[in-house]
Amino acid sequence: MTRTAAFAEIATAAGDPARAGMLNALMDGRALTASELARVAGITPQTASGHLARLTVAGLVAVQKQGRHRYHRLATPAVARMLESIMQVAADAAPLRKAFVGPRDAAMRAGRTCYDHLAGRLGVALADAMVAKGQIELASDAGIVTDTGMALLQRLGIDLDARGKRKGRLLCRPCLDWSERRPHLAGVVGTALCTHCFDAGWIKRIEGSRAVTITVKGQRNFREIFGIGAV
Repeated sequence: MTRTAAFAEIATAAGDPARAGMLNALMDGRALTASELARVAGITPQTASGHLARLTVAGLVAVQKQGRHRYHRLATPAVARMLESIMQVAADAAPLRKAFVGPRDAAMRAGRTCYDHLAGRLGVALADAMVAKGQIELASDAGIVTDTGMALLQRLGIDLDARGKRKGRLLCRPCLDWSERRPHLAGVVGTALCTHCFDAGWIKRIEGSRAVTITVKGQRNFREIFGIGAV
């Protein structure tokens, strides 16, 4: 009964439209202030503070104080996986009608961050390319990085030994992409590749969105290193 009550509390906390909007905004892995999240949800900062308190108590959001500011982020990667799964169910349950897809929706489908890893066509293409080259092997709920894959990551300057020490993180796992309906790459490897793509200037964020665009430098490197063409 206690588990049922906890389940209901989490579902209720995430189910409010304003709170759902704020959770979605945090899906890119960044920490945002109450004022920033209020703008996303279209509510006042005071109302946002109440919603954020509810999300924090439910264990969906964590708060970090820095100076005079309080920053909010998703509490755990498990919360991000839950939200991505809800998006997939919502997409499956949507009425079967032709819908207008705006520029932001098109950009989100092309490439976006799913908490701390890459999703959309870019994320799926990256996973497909690494599987095809024998660099990773993915099962339904886990995966491994092969010696060939480790060599590639080392050439890119990615130290998995240091990143793998984060408690509770799988080194490599598939994450079902809600828009492509195929897996992209998550876990420590997925996070490391996403971070590298940003740091190396291969991708950049679209302001006000989880969507990312591939730079000219990124197009060249995705093609030469992974064999990925236009997405």
